Formats: sequence, structure tokens, C-alpha cells
Amino acid sequence: MLDIALQSEAAAGSELTMDEILLVGGEQTVVGSPTVDGAKVVLKVIGAVQDDKIVVFRYKSKKRYRRRTGHRQDLTRVQVTKIEVNASSDSKAAKAPRRKAGAAA
Repeated sequence: MLDIALQSEAAAGSELTMDEILLVGGEQTVVGSPTVDGAKVVLKVIGAVQDDKIVVFRYKSKKRYRRRTGHRQDLTRVQVTKIEVNASSDSKAAKAPRRKAGAAA
């Protein structure tokens, strides 16, 4: 199970598809540049959760100024059901042109 940024349109039990995948592992690891073409991950939404509370404490020394606030991030809990990779994407990722570090100027 994974906790990702809140997906407000996702209801519990529905499926999400992510198609901007940076890296795919397995028998052969494929690294995208910047993403792997044709790769996608199908996720099943379990529900909405909240992250642990983050305490923010601000103060100014010698001035008796103190403020304590908190924040809990809303997240969506998902489970990975399927990882799909097209066979043609392996050859495209391997043959992708690489830029030289000094040629950026």
C-alpha cells in the first residue's frame, strides 16, 4: 500500500491509472528519459487518510512571541494492482539520445 497526494476525484474502490512512470524494475530495469514510453501503473483506491501531524513552532527571542500551529496533509491510500510495460518501450529507452553536460550553454 502507498499513500499519495490527495486525488479528490477518486472514490474508495475505484481505479486510477498513472502513465508518467520514471523507472520500471523487474528482470530488466528500464530508466526513462524523463519518462518510460508506454509504461503505466494501475492503482486501486482504498480510501482517504491523513498524514501525521507536523508541529510548527515560531518564536522571537527576547520578545515573548510564541506561536504553535500544526498541519495534517490529506492523502489517498492506494494499492498497486498492475504494472504494464510495452515491449517496444525497452528499445526506445535504450536508444534515447543523451545530451552532453557541457552542451547546455
